[in-house]
Order: sequence, then C-alpha cells, then structure tokens
Amino acid sequence: MELKRVVVTGLGAVTPIGNDVKTTWENALNGVSGAGPITQFDASKFKTRFACEVKDFDISKYLDRKEARKCDRYTQLAVAASEEAILDSGLDFEKENRDRIGVLVSAGIGGIKTFEEEVGNYYTHMEMGPKFNPFFIPKMIADIATGFISIRHGLRGPNFGTVSACASSTHSTITAFDFIRLGKAEVIIAGGAEAAVCASGIGGFNALTALSTRNDSPETASRPFSKSRDGFVLGEGSACLILEELEHALARGAKIYAEVVGGGMSADAYHLTASHPEGVGAKLVMENSLADANMKPEEIDYINVHGTSTPVGDPSELKAIKAVFGDSAYDMNISSTKSMTGHLLGAAGAIEALFCTLAVQNDIVPPTINFTEGDEDPEIDYKLNLTFGKAQKRTVRAALSNTFGFGGHNACVIVKKFTK
Repeated sequence: MELKRVVVTGLGAVTPIGNDVKTTWENALNGVSGAGPITQFDASKFKTRFACEVKDFDISKYLDRKEARKCDRYTQLAVAASEEAILDSGLDFEKENRDRIGVLVSAGIGGIKTFEEEVGNYYTHMEMGPKFNPFFIPKMIADIATGFISIRHGLRGPNFGTVSACASSTHSTITAFDFIRLGKAEVIIAGGAEAAVCASGIGGFNALTALSTRNDSPETASRPFSKSRDGFVLGEGSACLILEELEHALARGAKIYAEVVGGGMSADAYHLTASHPEGVGAKLVMENSLADANMKPEEIDYINVHGTSTPVGDPSELKAIKAVFGDSAYDMNISSTKSMTGHLLGAAGAIEALFCTLAVQNDIVPPTINFTEGDEDPEIDYKLNLTFGKAQKRTVRAALSNTFGFGGHNACVIVKKFTK
C-alpha cells in the first residue's frame, strides 16, 4: 500500500522556560536557563536542591477547580499543552470525524507526586485506618493524561500512552506517525508530559547519582559536553504536536510547520540506567530512522541530541553520531536544549521534536549553553559544531531528535521542510 504523508499542523508547550510555544522558543534561542531552587517542596536536606520547574502555571485557565483536583500535575500540564496545540492547529472538532482523531500523550513516570502524597498520608495516619482519595489511581497512572484529553474533546481514535522512560514521547510521536501514514487515523495529538519535581523524584534520582549537585549555581548545572558535567537537571513540563494526514490538512487550509518523514527504535540491551559506552543502540536507532525516512546522512542539518550532561551519556552519543554520519557529522549543527529546559523525562522527546520542527521552519538552531573554554573533555570531539553559547542561523532542511531512556530504550524522529 502507498503510505500517506504526515505533517505537523499545531504546537503546544508548557516548559521551564515558557508557558507557551512562543515564549519557550524565544527563550531557547536566547539561551535562557530554566533552572533554579526547588519551590514545590522543602529540598534543603537533599543532595540536589534545584530543578527546572514550570513557573507561574495557572491550571484555572484550562480547568475548573473540581476538574483540576482530579488530575495530577503532569496531567494538568498535558491539558495546557494540548489546548495550545489544538488552538494553534485551527482544528474544529465539530466539523471533524472524531472517530478518526487520536491522542497519544505519554509519560515516563506519570503521577509520582500523587503517589507520594497518598502513600505518605496513609502511613502518617495509618492508626485511623486506610483512607485514600477516590481519584488516587486515575491521577497516578501514566496513561491518564491521554485519556483525559480524549474525554475532554470526545476524540475516539487511537488512545494510549507509551512508557519507555525518557523515550516515551518520541515513541508516541513515531506511533502517531505510523498510524496516520497507514490510514488508521487522520489526526493525532502526540506528545508527552511529566511532573516529577517532588521528594521521591529528586530523592530517587539522587540515589542513582544521576542528578547534578551544583547547588551553588543551578542555572549553569546542566552543561552537556563539558568536562565538569556531573549529571542532569530534573525538569518538568509538557509538549504536544498535532500530526495530520497531508491531504486532510490541505483540504482544510491548515498551516504546515514541517513534515514528519521517519522514525527509528532500538534497544541498547546493555544496562538498566547507563547508555552503552560505545553508543551501540544509539547508532542503530539513528540508522533505523534514516532508513525509514529513505534519507542519506548528509541530508540531516541538525540533531537535537539526548545530551543530558551525564559523564557516560554525552560522549557515547557523539561517538554514535560520528559512526552514522561520518564526515557529514562535521557539516551539521548539534545541540542539547536540555542545557536550558533540564531533562523532562517522558516529555523530553516531545519538546525536542517541537524544537526540531521550529528549527526546520525558521532556519535557526537553538544553542547548547553553559560550556566555557578550559572545560574541554578529552572524550569529546570539539571539531563537531555543538552550537555552543548562541543560536546559529542556517538552512535546516531536516532535523533529527534523539531520545534514550532507562532500560536501554532508544527512539528517533526526523522532520523536514514541507514541500508539495
């Protein structure tokens, strides 16, 4: 069968550097850090006392108080991002076949804050007998954001959330792409959401020694490709992309940001939390995505890397890029926007696919911040254009987004300029 073409027609975001797409994108281009001292709980006794939090978020703009109380923060963020994406797309669901519109908005963890609060309350008051919020389970589970959004708009197409740690929302985007190009849906709201800035989230990642402990300078703590990097900075937020079958989009006169042309998946089959030091799985997933898109390595102008600022992860990813792209690796731009947003876990792939989409549309690459001369790592090849310090203007014909999750889950998606 002939595969249908899939385009991006709407974007929505709530991130540590902006509560909408416009602000998030402007701050990304300007190299603004979203990191700061944790405000959502008392972190004074933790090894890490900072994070990239969403700031001044007002759920009452989207949900009344009663509905908001049924949702964990991660679902609230997903609702906000999805509403912006839907509005941006110009879709009028009253005029659409809602049986053909799906929602795939993923989380790597889901309602961890709700779980922490409910279990903590039980043990604090256990002498009084078990007492749990009737919405405890639906607030906690990692698929509920996608269910909530579909119920809110009466969308009856494909509806579930993929869970693959930090690759979750990239897997959602690829799955949405596949469903549409196979003719199983016409429109899908794809993306991710996460809100793990809580005691158990920070404490758990601290126990893994995964987080930066640069408490004296949170805004410079996420420093991909620097010798002094000491772990990632936990972030929270949500991003959604409206993926749409091309002919459907053209028929309704939709604006088109970019075309989704390929997706790849692989496994490291190596370690629970660490990337393969030689980038074996990363190499395979990029090769798979290029093959799926029927593209040559030299056709990619920008890679938004996983780039979490961890000692093992950063050099292994660059080794994989050099293995796949050869000499053309030196002609492209590479950047880690996690240096600004922090690591949004299950939502990371969605916000980074959004950045790739805007890079393709606007011919500009957001930077990697916090690198300083004298902080070079001998394992990093600085002949690569890692887009340090400032955004760089260039023609971006196509962009690739890398995401790698605990458990060895790898996923990539490719977007390129749309031409009829």
